[in-house]
Amino acid sequence: MRTLLSLALAASAFAGDLFAGDLFKDDFSKLPAGHLSEPLGQLGGAVQEYHYLAHRGVPTAPWANAIVHQDAWTVSDEDGMTYVEQHLVNSTDRAAVFPNNNPGLFQPLFVTGDPAWHSYTYEVQMKPLSFKDITGVAFRYRTNRHFFVFGLRGGNEAVLRLRLPIDNDYRVGNWRELGAAPFQYDTQRYYTLKVENDGPRIRAFIDGKLILEATDNENVSGRIGLTANVPARYRQVRVTAPDPVIAAILQTIRKREAELASLQAGNPKPKLWKKFETPGYGAGRNVRFGDLDGDGKIDMLIAQNIPRVRRDAFDAISCLTAVTMDGKIIWQKGRPDPRNGMLTNDTPFQIHDIDGDGKNEVVLVRDFKLQILEGRTGELRTSTPTPMMEATIAERPYEQNAGDSLAFVNLSGGKVASEIILKDRYKYFWVYDKNLKPLWRGTGQTGHFPYALDINGDGREEFALGYTLWGPDGKAHWSHDTKYKDHADGIVIGNYTGNPQEPPRVYACGSDEGFLLWDIKGNLLKHTQIGHAQSPSVGKYRMDVPGLQLITINYWRNPGIVSLFDADGNLLGQAEPFHHGSPMLPVNWRGDGQEFSMLSANVGEGGMIDGHFRRVVMFPNDGHPDLAYNVMNLTGDERDEIIVWDTNRVWIYTQDSPFKGSRIYAPIRNPDFNESNYRTTVSLPRWVDVK
Repeated sequence: MRTLLSLALAASAFAGDLFAGDLFKDDFSKLPAGHLSEPLGQLGGAVQEYHYLAHRGVPTAPWANAIVHQDAWTVSDEDGMTYVEQHLVNSTDRAAVFPNNNPGLFQPLFVTGDPAWHSYTYEVQMKPLSFKDITGVAFRYRTNRHFFVFGLRGGNEAVLRLRLPIDNDYRVGNWRELGAAPFQYDTQRYYTLKVENDGPRIRAFIDGKLILEATDNENVSGRIGLTANVPARYRQVRVTAPDPVIAAILQTIRKREAELASLQAGNPKPKLWKKFETPGYGAGRNVRFGDLDGDGKIDMLIAQNIPRVRRDAFDAISCLTAVTMDGKIIWQKGRPDPRNGMLTNDTPFQIHDIDGDGKNEVVLVRDFKLQILEGRTGELRTSTPTPMMEATIAERPYEQNAGDSLAFVNLSGGKVASEIILKDRYKYFWVYDKNLKPLWRGTGQTGHFPYALDINGDGREEFALGYTLWGPDGKAHWSHDTKYKDHADGIVIGNYTGNPQEPPRVYACGSDEGFLLWDIKGNLLKHTQIGHAQSPSVGKYRMDVPGLQLITINYWRNPGIVSLFDADGNLLGQAEPFHHGSPMLPVNWRGDGQEFSMLSANVGEGGMIDGHFRRVVMFPNDGHPDLAYNVMNLTGDERDEIIVWDTNRVWIYTQDSPFKGSRIYAPIRNPDFNESNYRTTVSLPRWVDVK
């Protein structure tokens, strides 16, 4: 993450030397001409939910596209001066869609600066190119759901507005109008917009004339940005402040950076343990882990896929490659092709000892058949046709179901989880026994992936899928599938309070429904509309908070906002460490009971964060891949290793120092046989003696 000091250096390279009183200057002349992103074609914007792609392939520093899945910003020249243009009509947020001229859930944002900036004057030249909605500037920016806007609207007024981080209604943004004033403008020229901040006081000018004033204590500091729901051009940005203010800001940043340096120095550093190449057969986050060759060590099963019909609803696994963690190919089935490495969804395959004989199998859907393969060889053991597509499904290009994901549950009370849940994209699922005999079928708003737990202690698991709690007999204990309008991206069941006498609860990150919490009987306890919440994990992220905590990250419409909740569903804090998605996996990096959450392996924007959203572990700048990652114990000392990869290579990091102590934290995690890009990873407390 760039600091004020690095921003100042970058800006001076763009627009000449900074003068006394300048926080930032930019004329955009160093940005590349054309789109400031690289549209990803067939994969679409969802690829960045759990893959890291820096700025979608185009360097934009010191600016960042805060709505990373939107290709909203482009650069060119006019009358010999460089401009940045927001060129989209953000139609989902038009006044015609939302009442009271509410700009809705999100709007394009191009941001820079530092959270410590305060008491500054922000000035920019802007040419509105449409009257249909707001064009303007963002300031006091904390996250892409929490900032102020000064802009022009409708061809005849200037407005001051505040975006609040928690919504009150489904898919309706929570905005506070601070003021509006008549102002006739056209699309033929640039207007100089200026905002003065003095603590809570705001004064807004156009072409040097005071237009609006307001006082609001929300976000008295924060970054700056450009923002518009309809096309507009921007040039000549300047941010100034009194010299004593700049000195105070610099002191705040130095103190923050010193604290970070101290925290990072107190943690083990990532040290390369192993690396190998995956020529031709590599993939993105479409990998499973388990012992395939029977040597007692974790292996890697890499799946390539071919999207069919459209993007991510009917993918077909095209190639499977089993490799050791030394890169030795154990077996390969299918034709490898590097074009088939990326995806924006789950695919139905897992590694699991489904029959309990001590040897792992591979269970998957391929060629419209649910199959079981020998783990050692990849040879087919048995298969059965997938279910027919239901007549009620509007989009049914095939007569048989292609499968979306599969998971294992213990519905029979046996020694292993031997029942298979196979689901389609969002509506139906089917349950099979270990011999692939169909047992029963369910339907509802299934979301992405189930979570199972033996709630009543009878040895058989219940499971949550979507907003329904299912019993092992195929009967729903309760369901809210028809109540909520967006699907569950991640769901989990458990007692995370720290009090073993408390009953388990059901937690969900429900896409645009935000965060939801029910008691085990299905009574709603919390519903916090934080935006498009997904990729939750549960771990010991805060040592000062009882029990475990749930962390989640937003993606669609508000990417990169991280929220932390306690076990009772209370929001503990929010931050925007980067403009991206992530699986947010818990990391037992130190072995002392404090866990971190992984953002990515990128050397600048990635790393591990603690429960206060501080980057406490960073990765070395050694050329490693950072497209995808997973977290697991590989070396045997109970601490986690970090596996990072792209479509060409795999690198594995461990700690640069041994563990010291007689007892080490060894959390209990979800079984590896239920891997998914959408599962909720849970890290339950456990301590073991060091041998």
